Amino acid sequence: MVRLEQIQQKMQELYKKDSSRFFVEARGSELDEAIASAAIQLGIPAANVDYEVTQKGKSGMFALNPCDWIILAYQNDNIKLNVDESDGQLNAGSANVIEEQKDKNGQVFISCLTAGVFMKVTAPVGNGKKVKIDDAIKKIKAKNLDVPAEKVLMPIIKKAKGEYIRIAPFKKTPGNDAMLTVNIRDDGMAAYLHVYPPGPGGADFSAEEIVLFLNNNDVVFGIDDNRLVEFQDNPVYKEDYLIAEGQPAKNGNDAKIEYNFRVDTSVRDFSQTTSGQINFKELNIIQNVVEGQPVAQKIPAQRGEPGKTVSGKYLEASSGKDVVIPIGENTKIADDGLTVIAEINGHVSLKKGRITVEPVYVVEGNVSIKTGNIEFLGAVFVNGNVDDGFSIRASGNIEVKGTVGKSELDAEGDIVISQGIIGKEGALIRTSQSIWSKFIQNAKSVEAGKMVVVSDGIINSNVLANKKIICKGKRADIIGGNISAAEFISARNLGSPTAGNDTTLNVGFDPKSKERLDFLRVSQENNEKMLAEVKLNLTALENQKKRRGGTLSEEKEETYQKYIETKYTLETEIEEAKQEVQKIKEHLETIKIEGKVSASGDVFAGVTINIKNFTEVVRTDCKATTFFLDKGIIRYGKYEKEEEVKGPGGYSTN
Repeated sequence: MVRLEQIQQKMQELYKKDSSRFFVEARGSELDEAIASAAIQLGIPAANVDYEVTQKGKSGMFALNPCDWIILAYQNDNIKLNVDESDGQLNAGSANVIEEQKDKNGQVFISCLTAGVFMKVTAPVGNGKKVKIDDAIKKIKAKNLDVPAEKVLMPIIKKAKGEYIRIAPFKKTPGNDAMLTVNIRDDGMAAYLHVYPPGPGGADFSAEEIVLFLNNNDVVFGIDDNRLVEFQDNPVYKEDYLIAEGQPAKNGNDAKIEYNFRVDTSVRDFSQTTSGQINFKELNIIQNVVEGQPVAQKIPAQRGEPGKTVSGKYLEASSGKDVVIPIGENTKIADDGLTVIAEINGHVSLKKGRITVEPVYVVEGNVSIKTGNIEFLGAVFVNGNVDDGFSIRASGNIEVKGTVGKSELDAEGDIVISQGIIGKEGALIRTSQSIWSKFIQNAKSVEAGKMVVVSDGIINSNVLANKKIICKGKRADIIGGNISAAEFISARNLGSPTAGNDTTLNVGFDPKSKERLDFLRVSQENNEKMLAEVKLNLTALENQKKRRGGTLSEEKEETYQKYIETKYTLETEIEEAKQEVQKIKEHLETIKIEGKVSASGDVFAGVTINIKNFTEVVRTDCKATTFFLDKGIIRYGKYEKEEEVKGPGGYSTN
């Protein structure tokens, strides 16, 4: 049962609590408006306002005696000044409003507001020093204020939460408060506070009061929360203080095409050697692509981002302009609608503003220092010559309207050389198909997967074809060199009165295998000689080792070990070569090719004819002869005319 003494004690406690409270009277046409007004006077958020209604308001068209709401408001027991960052108000936890530093001392801030005297203490950063009570007392005295009891200050100092906490009432002198003005500039994109300091006993403005002032003066957007807090901590008087910035409208970027190849062909991309020197023969003019390879991408136009002035005025932004993807020959747009891909292998370029992949690369002049070496995933057409020292590599045909010098040509298709090869003992010509040339002179190596066809003859060259070598024309002679074909060699004259001994013709076998066989035999012979020498040296060192009781000097022991390694390597290579030689021999024996050499004119004495494994050196000059193998003997028969064979672009052996 509750006794009267308990009720009296409770009433006394409530009386003491109410006596210590700071009350303000606020009014408004609506209750919420009165609470908001009280919050401004107390310097606290509306959520922290407790109140008693002293007059109920009446409003509306049917109210006979309209009146405002009047409340007696005070701060609740957990009084603290927080500001929510989301609505631009002061945040009690805004310890990071100032740029972070590695080491920073804790700080004390005192703010004299209408609602009372407030103190904020921040914690130190890194190795910074903590705030002491003497620091707080010094700040309070600097404001000519009475120092509250230590029990009021110490909890705030210890917690150092960076929140404004009310520590005492403020005996304000009416009319001496600070004065605020705001200037909107830069076409509404910036707002500047201009504050006049308070007089004696005058109050400063809280962050919340400043926000309300700005809102009432048409500044509703872009208020800088950090600068707002900084201003309350360290007020700036009689100077323009940037407090809000608008957001400029941002027009969207136009759509654009990003190319995966060099568009400006005037800019050369020189290759460098491993030593860092520029290789002027490798100009990288051709930009090869393969079927299905992305060659360009469209970056879509971006939508514009509208802006706002500090007054909340909408600033319209325009979106970027679209562009059409410039599709040319042999290119298409992928399923994503943005990527351009190649439909064939070839050279990609921007031709008349359109992305094009060309299967044929055309050189209008010579392949020279101006063009550099050519490497192309397709066919190459040269309207001029191929100068000495330059190369062409193509996955298709190579056609040269002029001559080919001491150069390298490598193709997967046919090679056509209209004016012939002047090899200067250095030309290297290779194709997996056929070679068509006016003549071949002093070429180091000419190799075709099918045929070699010339009209004016072959002179002092090494020529190899997996099928036929045909020389047909008024000067279609083979003079000097080593000529090999699997099936047939045909010419007007073979050898010459002075160069017959230097002319060798080989048929009836796989020339590539025969070439490999010859290489292996030479290599094997050299390795066997080296092995014999190594064995002699090893024997000498082993004898020394025995005489010295099984030891050698450090230097000789190292040499001994190297000889052992070399011996093992040579023996391995010799054995591998023997096995490969045996396989090639078996392969050559199984080839069912007759092999013939035919001359419509003269065959001069000294010419060597090899058919399969049999050799015939022509002893006396003969005419209109075809050489063939019959029962292990090379026979001299009547001249047999070769069949006509057609090649690319209308070329034929006729």
